[in-house]
Amino acid sequence: MENKKELRTWLDEMQLTHPLVIAGPCSAESEEQVLKIAHQLKNTDATVLRAGIWKPRTRPGNFEGVGEIGLKWLQKAKAETGMMIATEVANPAHVELALKHDVDVLWLGARTTVSPFIVQEIADALKGTDKIVLVKNPVNPDLPLWLGAVERLYTSNIKKLGVIHRGFSSFEKSKYRNNPEWQIPIDLQNRFPDLPLICDPSHIAGTRSLIFDICQTALDFNFDGFMVETHFDPDNAWSDAKQQITPETLVQMMIDLKVRKRQASSEDYLSELNKLRANIDILDDKLLGLLSKRMEVADGIGLLKKENNVSILQTNRWNEILGKMILRGEEKGLSEEFVLKIYKAIHQESISHQKKVIIK
Repeated sequence: MENKKELRTWLDEMQLTHPLVIAGPCSAESEEQVLKIAHQLKNTDATVLRAGIWKPRTRPGNFEGVGEIGLKWLQKAKAETGMMIATEVANPAHVELALKHDVDVLWLGARTTVSPFIVQEIADALKGTDKIVLVKNPVNPDLPLWLGAVERLYTSNIKKLGVIHRGFSSFEKSKYRNNPEWQIPIDLQNRFPDLPLICDPSHIAGTRSLIFDICQTALDFNFDGFMVETHFDPDNAWSDAKQQITPETLVQMMIDLKVRKRQASSEDYLSELNKLRANIDILDDKLLGLLSKRMEVADGIGLLKKENNVSILQTNRWNEILGKMILRGEEKGLSEEFVLKIYKAIHQESISHQKKVIIK
């Protein structure tokens, strides 16, 4: 898929003076609920009303969506408010029903994106559609898999495309439900700057208290908008209650968020920016030098272990280093999450160096 400006056409044609906002409940629960939320969102920055119609859960037995009847509720909300409507589709049957009920925006969920087989089936069912189709990132951090799903849709002559960043699953403890791993959507932006990029702070956060900060970070990274789960009574929502906010909270959030310039051109700004970037370049060079020296020490440790027939991995030593570095990192204003990532990468590289020494 080549980078094409036509990918942004559908978003540009909306002529929004603010980031795109897709809002609505995690799940459509009743006609009354859908219509009430739609009318509460009608005169806000929300342009698109979202609601889950089919909700496959991780384990069976939980609420799994109301099914086709919910599409009729969305249609009625569209007629009464003029808002566009959106829902998730996970197979060709969903696509057929969504198109039949004139859904404006269809998105592929994280569990769907992981399967090229299912994505292709959906792409075939949508072939040539003029609807907007958005693709959530796969469950695990895999940029080629994410882009592959977009490419399959593009190849099926679907041009109104975009992606949704909803974070990634991890076995590691984190304050997020799904770790944002911001570098991955940033890499996607760098490769395809004209592909609209939308943040799903609800699924990244898992709890409403984190949503604002995630949205601000997304704006700072030049995201085009948000998909925010919104419910008039979030605590009693039938699914994902903890991560939904009220329409009133959404309105205030959009007031408080700061949309920053993508570029600044004043001479003073550019001069100061170049100075700071030069400092970063110098520090980066020093970092690489220190890391290289550290690996030289790792080579020496590998040789010593080889001579004494000692295994490479020493778990107690690794845990000791990790605990100590996390504490020192906190003292220097570095987050535990950041220190963990850095030292796991350093540890893995150190092990690789020791392996090379031992197998010689």
